[in-house]
Amino acid sequence: MSKQDTALSQKEALSQKEALSQKEALSNDSSAMSQKDCAQRFIFENADLRGEIVSLSSSLTESLAAHDYPINVKALLGELVAAAVLLSSTLKFEGILSLQAKGDGPLSLLMVECTDQKTFRALARWDEENTDKLMAKGLSGLLGNGQLVMTIDPHKGNRYQGIVPLHHETLAEGLNDYFKQSEQLPTSFWLASNGEQGSGILLQALPESIETEDAERQESWSRIAMLADTVTEEEMLELEHESLLLRLFHEEEVRVFDREAVAFSCNCSRPRSAKILSSLSQEEVESMISDLGKIEMGCQFCSQTYTFTGQDVADIFQGNHPKTH
Repeated sequence: MSKQDTALSQKEALSQKEALSQKEALSNDSSAMSQKDCAQRFIFENADLRGEIVSLSSSLTESLAAHDYPINVKALLGELVAAAVLLSSTLKFEGILSLQAKGDGPLSLLMVECTDQKTFRALARWDEENTDKLMAKGLSGLLGNGQLVMTIDPHKGNRYQGIVPLHHETLAEGLNDYFKQSEQLPTSFWLASNGEQGSGILLQALPESIETEDAERQESWSRIAMLADTVTEEEMLELEHESLLLRLFHEEEVRVFDREAVAFSCNCSRPRSAKILSSLSQEEVESMISDLGKIEMGCQFCSQTYTFTGQDVADIFQGNHPKTH
């Protein structure tokens, strides 16, 4: 455990038993915060290991509502959203983290953007003329020859991008392989989604603190990862966080921290669309208006459409703010 972890006060975190007792006491209280659409951090008191757990429900359905995605595409997007939220929780940055699974198969793209505030938006692209091909089994069967791309775009500092081949049957296997190749600290993912709900667990080794012997650290990682491997998709989607962690790690001393809300939010806007138009030549944009009578710009994430008339275009190139209609 890092010094920062050991410095966290007991007031900021709940022990696993305390959290379970509190949940039971509030089970009939409608004001109690739902354990869906939230993420929680947890640490192992006697090992140099930390974890994150996330559950998605209404936030996931809202993010996919604008698209008629096939159910298996929804499920994969649910897993990718859970993974992006888990990853954003491990990084100390302000900005956007994006995950993309790209390939040459019937499913060509899965993409999620997640902010440091745990808001996200998601997108998929597939061969709509051959939907029968989406019945292929496994991630590799859908993506074909693919790659996993992780991009971190901070508000301050340099942009980072990592790319690894994606030839795995599950997204979790692909992410685990990514971290084996790109990170020094062992990191593993467990992901589940049925297209309407999503869930994820991340385990990550911490720098040496409690356990000073390599053999001891390796034994702890192997033991706890083996326990996590026993989790089922049903447990991940149905159980509340503390109940699931207690079931998996009941012989370990686990401290669970406060919940953080997770929500769908698309950052598209009319001013952003106007800025894109202003990056083109005025002659080109006016020609589009002449041909079409208006310009419609749609967001590929949420399907919102922004319409610009000839007067709007004139205002944009005169430096005036576009109207909000």
